[in-house]
Amino acid sequence: MSGTFGGRTGRQGRLSQWLRGRRPKETAAVGDDGREALLLAAAAAGLPLAPAAYPAPDYRCSCDRVGCPTPARHPVSFAWQTQSTTDRAQIERWARHQPQANFITATGMVHDVLDVPLEAGREALDRLLGDGVEVGPVAESDDGRMLFFTLTRGTPEDEDEWWPCALDCHPETMDEHPGLRWHCRGSYVLVPPARLPGDDQQVRWVRGPEHALTDPLSLLEALTDACARHAGTEADHAGTAWPLRH
Repeated sequence: MSGTFGGRTGRQGRLSQWLRGRRPKETAAVGDDGREALLLAAAAAGLPLAPAAYPAPDYRCSCDRVGCPTPARHPVSFAWQTQSTTDRAQIERWARHQPQANFITATGMVHDVLDVPLEAGREALDRLLGDGVEVGPVAESDDGRMLFFTLTRGTPEDEDEWWPCALDCHPETMDEHPGLRWHCRGSYVLVPPARLPGDDQQVRWVRGPEHALTDPLSLLEALTDACARHAGTEADHAGTAWPLRH
């Protein structure tokens, strides 16, 4: 991977105050300057980024793949895992040369993402903050999901100890953790600001990257409890649950 992961220099200041002072819907409506600033803030927080597809007319994807199963939600390069970086200069080049592109962040290197149905996520977030639990960055997607960005579970010396995302999220485990997807090694999610197919469909920060990543296990109980209460009520996102396998 290129870039330096985990750097936190410059995350505070005006950008942090700007993010905290806006409601979720307001953080989405950013221009080119705001888009670049948000991407750089994510990279400064240690989230490795790579360019992704973006919406095309008639609910299509910019990749022009016929019947793309995850339109505007997947990286553009087959080498997205090695391409992902926190290097400021590279991200600036991508953002300026590809002004319509979304960006993904590769999980399982510095951070994981706990991905839950939107209403369950909102309930869990209220509970966690009310209980004084440290919560890191949180994003909200207009396709009905909430993303909790956490520390990764680490890089074990024994490679066999890795839990790939496909195992964490396998349908056979859904009875235990209904609606929960744990994005770790080998997976990715869109990083805000991102556009989805449809009128004004977006992914936005609810809590921005100025909030420090936290231990995923400290959030898991609240998230699984909320997911269990909302089981069966969320929309079917079977077509968007998995990264494209190249």
